[in-house]
Amino acid sequence: MPPEVKYSKAIERLDEIIGKIEQDDVDVDELSEKVKEAIGLIKICKDKIEKAELEVKQVVVNFEKETTKVND
Repeated sequence: MPPEVKYSKAIERLDEIIGKIEQDDVDVDELSEKVKEAIGLIKICKDKIEKAELEVKQVVVNFEKETTKVND
């Protein structure tokens, strides 16, 4: 199993890929590989954002429960 890619590293790599594509610095033979890599990185970032959102929501719910108990 490959090591987990950090969000910041995925974004950094996406920026590199996009920069190369925008500057026409990618050979047509490697273009599809770069696009596939970019899609994989976007999925990683999206999954991490969704996971963080769920965790934050759970923290808020737990906080609200604790606050309600204290005020009762």
